[in-house]
Amino acid sequence: MNQMLRLARVYYTASHLPEFLAPVLDLGLRLFLANVFFKSGLTKIKSWDSTLYLFSDVYQVPLLSPQIAATLAASAELGLPVLLVLGLFGRFAAAGLFILNAVAVVSYYSGLSEAGLNQHLYWGIFLAVLLVTSRGAWSVDVWLETRLRKSD
Repeated sequence: MNQMLRLARVYYTASHLPEFLAPVLDLGLRLFLANVFFKSGLTKIKSWDSTLYLFSDVYQVPLLSPQIAATLAASAELGLPVLLVLGLFGRFAAAGLFILNAVAVVSYYSGLSEAGLNQHLYWGIFLAVLLVTSRGAWSVDVWLETRLRKSD
């Protein structure tokens, strides 16, 4: 019985070692997703006429005019990734990009290939992970939260 207890203690001690990599994984996800969405935003503003065409004739964004939808999408794709990388209002940024990603799938579902749909699904899962589990140990949010606690 003592041997089993020792093995269990060793196992449970060792099972926590990967947790030290959590900040690396968190930062990696933030950088990866920020890159994807920021490049998409740059593409939108590089050819604004094409973007307006897509939002008026191809994408079926519900409830918004094509001009407003295009402006909101480009703004979100350029602004939220910066917040995500910095970890400044990181959960807000992840939630915003998650919603943007979901609207993109709904708006262009019939035009998405299976691979494209899977790509959006993966991005959505990664954003959900950041939204739900991320404390962003290497983020401005942690620094700000610590400063706010000390000032109380």
